[in-house]
Amino acid sequence: MRNVIFAINTTLDGCCDHTKQRADDETHAYFTDLLRQVDLLVFGRITYELMVPFWPEVAKTQSMSEAENEFARTFDALPKVVFSRSLRSADDRNTRIIRTDLHGEMLKLKREPGKGILVGGVSLPTQLIELGLVDEYRFVVGPILAGEGRRLMEGASLPETLQLRLMESKPFRSGCVGLRYAKTVTMSPGSDGWANVAGPG
Repeated sequence: MRNVIFAINTTLDGCCDHTKQRADDETHAYFTDLLRQVDLLVFGRITYELMVPFWPEVAKTQSMSEAENEFARTFDALPKVVFSRSLRSADDRNTRIIRTDLHGEMLKLKREPGKGILVGGVSLPTQLIELGLVDEYRFVVGPILAGEGRRLMEGASLPETLQLRLMESKPFRSGCVGLRYAKTVTMSPGSDGWANVAGPG
């Protein structure tokens, strides 16, 4: 099945409020590379409306830095799914709205042929993590102590503690660090006893 990848910027104290952070060209290049590894973007309404129409417009005007323009073009070209009961319609030609059954519909998307599925935002990814549907995590941790703002996984209710395996770390010139983690899966005991198997590599 396709891997579901959750990616987000966060401060050192876990704040994921986009107004408390600043993404430079190196950060945009990092996320552009990630976009090229997937062929579907999944959002909730709030995050979708932060991204669209802003980035599609930049893709047309090419009005920002070279790294931001490249991010915009890559983002704009990808198909998108929005899980929302309140979003009436989407002007973006590549967007489809799904209104019900988050668990079942995400499983359908995972079973479709293709590359990875990138999930952004806070509320929707938290629900997917609670459902056990996120396979990989990408955090870009900035050298900031926000002291306020929404925190990652705030209000989440996990059935058990998730053990993640560090797959990659990438320091940025700005002091940010890109971290890639895979979910580890605990298998049922067999002839060889318990075994921890890494998720996506």
